[in-house]
Amino acid sequence: MVTAEQIKEQARAEGFHLVGIARVESDGDGKVQKHLQSWLNQGYQADMDWMANPKRQNIRLVMPSVKSIISLALNYYTNHQHSENPQKAKISRYAWGRDYHKVASKKLKAMARWLRAQSKDIEVRTYVDTGPVQDKVWAERAGLGWIAKNGNLITRQYGSWVFLAEILTNLDLPPDTPHTEHCGTCTRCLEACPTDAITQPFVVDANRCIAYHTIENRAETLPEEIHPHMQGWVAGCDICQDVCPWNIRFATETDIEDFHPYPDNLSPDLQDLAKISEEEWDRRFRGSALRRIKPHMWRRNAQANLRWHP
Repeated sequence: MVTAEQIKEQARAEGFHLVGIARVESDGDGKVQKHLQSWLNQGYQADMDWMANPKRQNIRLVMPSVKSIISLALNYYTNHQHSENPQKAKISRYAWGRDYHKVASKKLKAMARWLRAQSKDIEVRTYVDTGPVQDKVWAERAGLGWIAKNGNLITRQYGSWVFLAEILTNLDLPPDTPHTEHCGTCTRCLEACPTDAITQPFVVDANRCIAYHTIENRAETLPEEIHPHMQGWVAGCDICQDVCPWNIRFATETDIEDFHPYPDNLSPDLQDLAKISEEEWDRRFRGSALRRIKPHMWRRNAQANLRWHP
């Protein structure tokens, strides 16, 4: 039967930068479930109703036979910087290049084929931010990093500039040591958030989050209280990551060419986005995770910024 070390070696051969294994305990994790339920009870998920899916609190509802979770990470950082020109729009680093779902899924499918080829008894399911799986929780348990005060997963090797993916399997694999938390007394992310979306360490209120409003909020207009604080952001927000000491110290250029920026995504003009057409949207964002933001949302987000920097 395939070993944990062979799996890790294959994951690295497929181009994953980090890999670890977590065991699915039969009694689950009451602390994690309680934290998620408390967050939901306060309405911090805003309109993201999928966060309340019961499967998110019980991985066996996703895959009844699961015994181990192989957690994987891809570094996506590049050395490009956001423009400070108030007429330029800011797009979150994660979306500068090719859609990470496509990049990671290709590698995951290759891993799944390899695993199934080892034995007809091996069952696998793969996810990359596409199912009711608490990817950061499993990554922390698998030793990849720790969940930070801003809700992101921080790794020692790459900071929080990583995409996460998982392979659920019925293999009973030896687990790695869960990662410990290393934010210490630092509160830079809380202090830097212009909308106070990080209500307390490790708790983020999506209702106040610029990233949520620019990507997930489908309303015709954004909340008035968000407008003055957008600082050029039209797709996501990297403020809490940019100030993180772990990111400042350990950010490393990715070796995945697909994650390097498309030219149009680095510093687009707010004026252009404020009137973007369906045709231009389709041309500009092919193969990009930014297609999740529809044309009317681009116009809305850009216009909200221009109200403060016309």
